[in-house]
Amino acid sequence: MFERCLPHGFPAARRSILLRQLNNGEVVVAPKRRWTILLVPPGARASRSVDVPARAFGWAVGVGSVLAIGLLVFAVMTATKSINLTRLDRLERTNALLGQELEIARSQLTELQDTLTAITDRDRQVRLLAGLEPMEADVQLAGIGGPVGEWSEREQLLAEGQVGREALNLRLDLDGMIRRASLLAGSFVEAAESLSSHNDRLSRTPSIMPTAGYLSSRFARARMHPIFHEERPHPGIDISAPLGTPILAAAGGTVIQVGTGTGYGKMVTIDHGYGLVTRYAHLSKALVQVGQRVHRGDEIALVGNTGIVTAPHLHYEVIVNGNQQDPLKYVFPETIVD
Repeated sequence: MFERCLPHGFPAARRSILLRQLNNGEVVVAPKRRWTILLVPPGARASRSVDVPARAFGWAVGVGSVLAIGLLVFAVMTATKSINLTRLDRLERTNALLGQELEIARSQLTELQDTLTAITDRDRQVRLLAGLEPMEADVQLAGIGGPVGEWSEREQLLAEGQVGREALNLRLDLDGMIRRASLLAGSFVEAAESLSSHNDRLSRTPSIMPTAGYLSSRFARARMHPIFHEERPHPGIDISAPLGTPILAAAGGTVIQVGTGTGYGKMVTIDHGYGLVTRYAHLSKALVQVGQRVHRGDEIALVGNTGIVTAPHLHYEVIVNGNQQDPLKYVFPETIVD
């Protein structure tokens, strides 16, 4: 009956003794579980075994496990702290390097600011030469000032301490300088276009005496005509010169008329643009054709005595927007070089 109470694999000798004791009604005390630890020393020395109660062994294993886990946690925390210290040290070195780079960038930005100031002064001079008004101070300030709007990283940069604030200020200044440079670039383009137009206009403005000789009659609203002996307007000047003396274009332009006119004899008319026209009359010969482009100083005709004249000379007129002007106002002290 008690045989089925014994665990499977129980030693046969112990089984028979226990069964006999149980059948005789004897009290059986269950043996305490023990662990045997076999100690095997190195070399040829004999091994030893140590019996350890199961409960004590369990406590030892538990305490050992707790100690092992504690040591593991301590090792992990120590390693993590070491990694964090290494990372912090690296970040400090990086921040120091960034600080140095920001100082260099600030120095370079200051030099660039000085360069832009010099360019601004030159822009003022160029605009004056181009006939443009200098850029207003308010416009220049608008080009210098940085934006005050919000950026997604603005607060983050401000939260990063001195380096972040310096980076933010650097960005503000750089943004302002970029806009100022763009403003100056636009101003230079405008000045270049104006200079080009201005130079073209100068090249087309009459500025020289069209032939060598002496002034024999000035521009007048009314004068005594040498042939008709009555007062008539004289819309140009007369330059007396020998027959065949070369006549030069007073400025660049396009020949719009080659022919004869009442009282003018043979004549050449040049349109210089910008409402300016010059006329050359009493010619002996025209050297240009209608549609031909000429430059200041080109030979366009020869002095003659055609038309109503008393002697060879050149009759020269300057017409501005359809009105005759005194040609002497368009004779400059020095020739303008194209």
